[in-house]
Amino acid sequence: MTEDHEKLVKTSVYLEDEVLEAVEELAQEYSKEMDQKWSKGAVIRLALSEFFSRRGKIL
Repeated sequence: MTEDHEKLVKTSVYLEDEVLEAVEELAQEYSKEMDQKWSKGAVIRLALSEFFSRRGKIL
């Protein structure tokens, strides 16, 4: 059985220090809660997905 994975495209993002700190904290919290490693990129993707889904841009 193969799993479908969306293609990720590498990009640079500039964030304020306090935002980056919050992303790092959430990555650590999610890693503990879900017992699997969460990266800062994964947290940012989750936040962007939530933002765009609320705006009706993605499902």
